[in-house]
Amino acid sequence: MKKIVFIVSIFALVSFDKITPKQHTQQTKLKRYEVQSAIVTYKTDISGGMLGSHVTGSGEEHLYFKDWGNIELKESESSQTTKSKLFGHEKTNTTHTHTMNKLVNGKSYMVDFNQKIIRLSRDAAMEMTKTFAEGDAHKTGRQILEDMGGHIVGQGDVLGYQCDIWEVMGGKQWIYKGLPLKVEVHMMGITTTTVATQAQFNVDVPDHYFQLPDFPIQEMEGYENDEEYARNQKNMKKSAAKMHHMSYAQYKAMLLKNDPEASKMTEKEMKESYKMFQMMTQKMR
Repeated sequence: MKKIVFIVSIFALVSFDKITPKQHTQQTKLKRYEVQSAIVTYKTDISGGMLGSHVTGSGEEHLYFKDWGNIELKESESSQTTKSKLFGHEKTNTTHTHTMNKLVNGKSYMVDFNQKIIRLSRDAAMEMTKTFAEGDAHKTGRQILEDMGGHIVGQGDVLGYQCDIWEVMGGKQWIYKGLPLKVEVHMMGITTTTVATQAQFNVDVPDHYFQLPDFPIQEMEGYENDEEYARNQKNMKKSAAKMHHMSYAQYKAMLLKNDPEASKMTEKEMKESYKMFQMMTQKMR
């Protein structure tokens, strides 16, 4: 799944629109799931070995959404322990993470609990959805999975809900009405499994589930208000066309420059992400 994040981070440099500002308005609402609302709790387990180190971890995540996912809040807490041995000396390092992210029709509010601020930005994937599928993320997500070489390998039960099991890029996702209820990812010797332990659908989700901490809100660099965003869309199409003709070598250099984490990708993973990049920039033109 991290490869998708790498690509989205590159797309954030350009527009994701294929229509004029007059056609694209803030009235376009997202429909991210095929259920109107939900309250879901997930459990995550991490284990595996990497470069002579052994990694274990666990976490819990709470997901709340209503209005078909147009309004969503996700909060997670996790810990990860890495044990490594070098020249006969064993070292143990444990990190704890607490995150909270709220989406409101494509706007992302990310809580930084360490600095006690909330960072406001636009969610690139959601803006793409508003553009290409009139807000229907379920339709867009399925198309992206297929274009990445993903396919349904069967059906499986999670908490009594019948899911389509998708296999894509070395991982599996159990998807129920557009919502993953289980995800297995194998990357660089590490296996991460996230599975829903409780789920309620089409229920009333009170407003207090979507409250953020009382921290100041900081707009991220380059953040555009609604008027600025609409004004700049038409000109950005030229950038999308230019990026579509980018060679693999140019793409790889750009990815490594903009996200150091990309250096951990294998050559095969890099080429797979380039194919996805080409497919998506074609749609942006």
